[in-house]
Amino acid sequence: MRSFIFLFCLMSTSVFAAEPWGYTYDKSWVRYLYPQDEKKWWWDDAWWEEGQIPVPQNHKVVMERMSYKSGDTEVPAYLFRPKDGKQYPGVLFQHGRRGLDELTLLHPRRLAARGFVVLAPDLWFANFIDKFPIEHDYKVEKDAARGIEFLLTLPQVKGKKICTVSHTRGGYITLKALVTYKKQDKEVACWVSYYPHLQDPNAAEPMQIYKYAPEAEDLKVPALIFMGEHDQYQRQRPIIFVYESLKEKKRDIRLIVYPGVGRGFDFRPPNVRTFADDLASKDAMQRTAQFLRKHLK
Repeated sequence: MRSFIFLFCLMSTSVFAAEPWGYTYDKSWVRYLYPQDEKKWWWDDAWWEEGQIPVPQNHKVVMERMSYKSGDTEVPAYLFRPKDGKQYPGVLFQHGRRGLDELTLLHPRRLAARGFVVLAPDLWFANFIDKFPIEHDYKVEKDAARGIEFLLTLPQVKGKKICTVSHTRGGYITLKALVTYKKQDKEVACWVSYYPHLQDPNAAEPMQIYKYAPEAEDLKVPALIFMGEHDQYQRQRPIIFVYESLKEKKRDIRLIVYPGVGRGFDFRPPNVRTFADDLASKDAMQRTAQFLRKHLK
């Protein structure tokens, strides 16, 4: 009994003594003070004082199937755009390990509903890669770079630059497209990613946890990252390292951590979806749209 009381007191002390940005006793990747609460940049006087809420753009969306060439490879893609036929800013949506299916295709559709022309290339299908691959084929990074070029040729796209939005491994793929293939120099205005994999998927296990892809140091365009409080430790750690490193370099980067959710909060299906997932995904979509408009105007 005494041992139990001692253990309980020790655990309680560990929890309540945790400092901001410190680590708890049993969830070493969870921080009490999240990045968005350091300076409360999200504060809105119009809402607090007058009850005003920004009205989101909502558009009816149409989808087209098309393809583009990347060397000898024919890359199939989905194009989502507002139904009215007007020109809108362009976005390349890059899928992750899961690939493109009925759940992940909801993301580019929701982006288009906010007022964007969104190209979603299927890099797995183009390269005969099965869903949820373990190994990484570096060729797909070039295919994504070619997708950026192709999107800018479409008559529905407004402006001379686009942004990329991605999740999981798509974050690494678009990072390489921007840095290695230099698409951030002229064609890409910003980079957005949900819980991105920011390490070479073929790197050894210690590299996955304690390091991040060196290309991240050279990301120069404004960046926005979303992740859940309960995401995997080995995914959170590199994201936080990249965020802190780019902040030190005075780059334009923002990390938003949603309490109460894990990875996949934007496309978790109804049978496992929670209210917190829905709140996080709607907020992230609105903030993504605001971020894209800011850098594509």
